[in-house]
Amino acid sequence: MANTKSALKRAEIAERNRLRNKAYKSAVKTLMKKYFNAVAAYTANPTPEFKQEAQDRLSEAYGKIDKAIKRGVLHPNNGARKKSRLAHRLKPLTQIVE
Repeated sequence: MANTKSALKRAEIAERNRLRNKAYKSAVKTLMKKYFNAVAAYTANPTPEFKQEAQDRLSEAYGKIDKAIKRGVLHPNNGARKKSRLAHRLKPLTQIVE
């Protein structure tokens, strides 16, 4: 346990930041899963509606990843890797259908 007032305050701040970071990371993972489900639905039934849904989910996920990078929750390379994986999931499908 912290012995000084400043160390106690730093421990409290670290805990607050940990919870905030956890919320951002959880939101990123959730949006990525929603996007992967939308891509799976589009793969099963390639209609313009499912394609639009997948693109909307991609946009949401990109936004949350960018926000997490800006806030310092994710390292920029980690965010770039996540965004790349998202883009590679949809790219081959759009080339086949069009």
